Amino acid sequence: MKDLFSLAGRVALVTGGSRGIGRMIAKGFLEAGARVYISARKAAACDATAAELSVIGPCVSLPMDVSSMSGIKALSEAIAAREKSLDILVNNAGAAWGAPFDDFPESGWDKVATLNMKSPFFLTQALSPLLRAAAKARVAKVINIASIDGISVNPQETYSYAASKAGLIQLTRRMALKLARENIAVSAIAPGAFASEMNRDARDNAAEVVKRIPLGRIGTDEDMAGAAVYLASRAGDYVVGSTLIVDGGVTHGR
Repeated sequence: MKDLFSLAGRVALVTGGSRGIGRMIAKGFLEAGARVYISARKAAACDATAAELSVIGPCVSLPMDVSSMSGIKALSEAIAAREKSLDILVNNAGAAWGAPFDDFPESGWDKVATLNMKSPFFLTQALSPLLRAAAKARVAKVINIASIDGISVNPQETYSYAASKAGLIQLTRRMALKLARENIAVSAIAPGAFASEMNRDARDNAAEVVKRIPLGRIGTDEDMAGAAVYLASRAGDYVVGSTLIVDGGVTHGR
């Protein structure tokens, strides 16, 4: 049991790892013993977070924009230049857009749908040789970060966000069926309210947000890290294609 949740000796990549949920996961992986690479679009923020987290364990900054195929190629090549295999890929980089139905712009649709759904697929595809190399020794993991908004509907007019996260959950199932045969387990996490730049409501209006959460509080760094470490470790080896909801009970009350 003492090694069930250990990530010692494993290599992980977390996209969107400079802040928010990505940072929570990267920190949790480091504390569990992994060597972690984080990627984000803004180089200064990515470098700063890697420097902060390096006091826990080896954390390397690889700033890239995975919303483009060129950025995905550059990131996969950067990892391949440093590692012979990749045990854990966390597709966390994402975007949101809110606008009234009658005014919702094409730009808001395309940006969100690309980063939230297209990028996880093509980054996993690009890194599949490294994941397959890791899978020769133990189950390799792909963890897609979805959202409870892809499962149940909230009042906010975030059309492309909700649709893309629902699509990512279904994509997780489809990818899982393919890659499980190669000893790669694909799963997803659907977070609820965690304080972050993307979820400013949870960050800035926590007193109001918690009224809608049955557990009565905002999610903590440990809540997110615990879920991710579970899926990434030996403890989660038999979880294939499932989406783990981490929301304090919100989806059951909608």
